Amino acid sequence: MKAIVIKAYGGPEQLVMKEIPDPQPRAGEVLIRVRAFGVNRAETYMRRGVWGDVARVSGIECVGEIVEDSTGQSRPGQVVAAIMGGMGRSINGSYAEYVTLPARNVFHLETGLDWAELAAIPESYATAWSCLHDNLSLQEGNVLLVRGGTSALGQAALNIAANISNVTVLATTRKPGHLALLESLGCGSGLIEQPELSQEVRRRHPDGIDAVMDIIGNTTLKDSLKMVKKGGSVCNAGFLGGGDPMLFNPLTDMPSCVNLNFFGSFMLGSKDFPLTDIPMQTIVDRVEQGIYHARPAHIFPFHAVGKAHELMEAGQATGKIVIKGV
Repeated sequence: MKAIVIKAYGGPEQLVMKEIPDPQPRAGEVLIRVRAFGVNRAETYMRRGVWGDVARVSGIECVGEIVEDSTGQSRPGQVVAAIMGGMGRSINGSYAEYVTLPARNVFHLETGLDWAELAAIPESYATAWSCLHDNLSLQEGNVLLVRGGTSALGQAALNIAANISNVTVLATTRKPGHLALLESLGCGSGLIEQPELSQEVRRRHPDGIDAVMDIIGNTTLKDSLKMVKKGGSVCNAGFLGGGDPMLFNPLTDMPSCVNLNFFGSFMLGSKDFPLTDIPMQTIVDRVEQGIYHARPAHIFPFHAVGKAHELMEAGQATGKIVIKGV
């Protein structure tokens, strides 16, 4: 089969197309014909070797059709979305014609969306749903800030949060020209990202807000903690600002009675994070109905994965990048 392989750790030019053997599913695994997949920032870290040795074929998500299911739970030709399960890290991932992964990491779907449209959904929406409902326990009447709102994950979070009754949604962007995009996704107030954003948030909400979903990460996390009220929560959901370690002193940086947590989508499909917790069919239905606006921002052919990585690392994506399958 054709696959995009990491030739050596480094820049996007290290992603090269090669012929490699077709994967064979083991007990508990499925074999999927990959029709399209989303590109994620995690894959740029894997390509560079930042996270240590990883599988030579990257890709942590895909959509496609079941070819074989060792568990008997899927029929051949069944439309599915697959997330993680070690893809791209411990096993070869979705940058290929075929992929195998644990059956517990697969959503079975019925949809009229085309492959590229469907591929814009799984990772971003599964992560956003988990962060908002589990980590932040978002409820009616809450005020939420999505820090990094124009990213694919940020846009998914805005779509979901804006459709929870009576939730006030704030979001940030680095570029004034993107404020209209945030508003179109359900953001009530768009803010320009800045180092001490908490001062502006506290000016607008003197008693603090209920929740922050911080996708920028280590460079903004301490400031995000200053925004929330007693009993409020901050979820660290990404590292758009880079993954360099931060100096954190609980005595000076952690407000009393404020909750700080983290969500890593690599946990999806594990015992404590089953995919059944995420209503993916409902999410896909809402995209089809136009309730959630999840169209891909950019679509590339299979051979141009390196170009997609360049676009992502340049910070020019403004939404989900999708690759069509071979």
